[in-house]
Amino acid sequence: MNSSTKADEHMGRPRITLSTNLGGEIEIWLNETGRDLLVRELQNLSEASDHFHLSPEEWGGEVPLRTKAYRPGDKIIESGKILFRPDKWDAEHFPHVLEG
Repeated sequence: MNSSTKADEHMGRPRITLSTNLGGEIEIWLNETGRDLLVRELQNLSEASDHFHLSPEEWGGEVPLRTKAYRPGDKIIESGKILFRPDKWDAEHFPHVLEG
C-alpha cells in the first residue's frame, strides 16, 4: 500500500493530539472532524453528564487521542479527563477556586 493510500484511509476520522511543546505549553492539534467531536462533547457537558475521557483510540474513551507527536521534542499527553464544574458545585466543594 503506498503512503497516499494510507493517508487517505485516515482522512475524515477524528485526529486529536494533546502535547506539551519544548516551552511547556499545552497544545491541542486537531483536524476538522476532531474539532467537531471535541466541541460536541464539550457542549454535551451538564450536571447530569459532568465529564468525558480523552484517551488513545485503543482504550475506547469518548474522545480518541492520537499518540504521534507533530514535532521532535513534543511530549505527548496520552489521556485526560474534562470535567464540568458549575459554580454552585465549586462554591460547595472547592470554594478556594472561586477566589480572586
